[in-house]
Amino acid sequence: MPLNSLFIEKYSAMTGGISEATISRLKPLLEEIRELKKKHHAVILSHYYMTPELQVDTKNGGVADFVGDSLGLSVAGKDTKADYIIFCGVKFMAETAFILSPEKKVLLPDHQAGCSLAESITGKDVIALKEKHPGVPVIAYINTYAETKAECDVCCTSRNAVKIAKSFESKELIFIPDKFMGQNLASKFKTETDKTLILWNGSCEVHEQFRENIESMTMANPEAELLLHWEVPQETVASTLKTRKGIVGSTSDILSYVEQSKASQFILGSECDLGATLKGMFPTKQFITPCIMCQHMKRITLQNTLDALRSIGTPNEAQYNVSIDETIRKKAYAPIKLMLDLS
Repeated sequence: MPLNSLFIEKYSAMTGGISEATISRLKPLLEEIRELKKKHHAVILSHYYMTPELQVDTKNGGVADFVGDSLGLSVAGKDTKADYIIFCGVKFMAETAFILSPEKKVLLPDHQAGCSLAESITGKDVIALKEKHPGVPVIAYINTYAETKAECDVCCTSRNAVKIAKSFESKELIFIPDKFMGQNLASKFKTETDKTLILWNGSCEVHEQFRENIESMTMANPEAELLLHWEVPQETVASTLKTRKGIVGSTSDILSYVEQSKASQFILGSECDLGATLKGMFPTKQFITPCIMCQHMKRITLQNTLDALRSIGTPNEAQYNVSIDETIRKKAYAPIKLMLDLS
């Protein structure tokens, strides 16, 4: 049976084409993944930063049951009735899925898929911050590990950070761990609220690189509008958006902006494969990006996703299984639950 024509069409839109060699490579992997998903009652959650073959959803002949950002995938994982969740993302995301759905088996295709931002802070660091700033609520970006979330008041994603922060009466808020996202949020709060943020010195190793190339790209593409993630350094956001139309916000904000914009050309300041997502969704528009990739996200592949599915019911399953100490899980659940209630 040939590779699904819908898959070929979607993959080609995301990447600019597909070769016979790629078709030959992908076809047996996709077919076996579909068979094993059905056999083990499993679903695949795939983040926007995954490579295109993992982003094509089942409606388009792919294997991803849900494709989205952190909040969308968290909700999808919680609501699915599957026995197994295969999380195509990084470790903190798979942890979040397990925290919300401890009755399910959550498998991560590569446990080395970490996050520079999540690794910048620990639960002990949060405890020290609370001792230094008694009574000040702590908002943890979802890009944190479970033991860090467990010491915080509420979580947020890039999509709902402003709404979450505004829900607190306190004039001061501790925001962890991304200093650049915090600085961008603080700038927004200056015009919209009287709140101030106490920040942690963490950053995303992908987005911090955009301080070096966005301005030169705007000069080379004078008609392009800007799509900047909250995690891009604040000085870059301020200097470029001062003279150019565009947005700074979450992945969902970026997708909505492109959908509504009449522009035909955009400069993307986010992970490379979000560009593939945008090309697949808006094939008549052009997206310019230096294509900075997250090395952690790219540890998740179609092959090790298949390997995780093959491991189900065998001794090898343990190497993919995500588990968290129940005491920490319960403590980490509270700020995530509050986030979902407020979203």
